Amino acid sequence: MQRTAVPTGLRPRAAPAVAAVLTVAAGLSVRSVLGGDLAKYAGDALYALLIFWLVLVVAPRTRGWVAALVAFGVSVAVELFQLTGVPAELGAHSTLARLVLGTTFNTPDLPFYAVGAALGWALHRTARAARAGRSLARRRASGRRTAPSSGV
Repeated sequence: MQRTAVPTGLRPRAAPAVAAVLTVAAGLSVRSVLGGDLAKYAGDALYALLIFWLVLVVAPRTRGWVAALVAFGVSVAVELFQLTGVPAELGAHSTLARLVLGTTFNTPDLPFYAVGAALGWALHRTARAARAGRSLARRRASGRRTAPSSGV
């Protein structure tokens, strides 16, 4: 019995894709609802979180900690790219470029990228653990053998 209408090849990408869309919505909402530094730094964390989800959309078998490192690395690289002035020039002509690349380097942004990447890793681990628990419960309910418990 098939549980969902999502094709098998797209199933591992569906959850991170939905999470990415929700992250974009949260990022846009934070900027419109909150103000000042709270909105800015929440936006930085959400930027790294979005990259985390996109890594999992592109490469769904990537381990969570690897996706977190990539998200943090890309976020820092984009922040450093702002030192060149190119993103500011592009942002002057394109709202999309301004949203994706930012315009001005700001050192305090860096720890918030780490927060967003770590949040992605934690959410990913939690979701995987919940899925594994449901899977184990289904196997036990159906009478299929499960691996012996290590007692830990």
